[in-house]
Amino acid sequence: MKALIETIVTSLVDHPEDIVVTETEENEKVVYHLSVNQEDVGKVIGKNGRIAKAIRTVVYAAKTDSGKRIYLDIM
Repeated sequence: MKALIETIVTSLVDHPEDIVVTETEENEKVVYHLSVNQEDVGKVIGKNGRIAKAIRTVVYAAKTDSGKRIYLDIM
């Protein structure tokens, strides 16, 4: 899942070397925290949050092996 998030975001940003994806697993969910360069935050979020919503839609469609829900937090 980390590779999927990194692949999607790499094509959007100017500083792909600053992309950091961390994973936190809780009882019923898996949370991925996406961090990008401060200059690229607007590009990842997009106008009215449209790009962020599209990224989340793709990530949420993927299922984990354990059947836990997936969440994406963009910082």
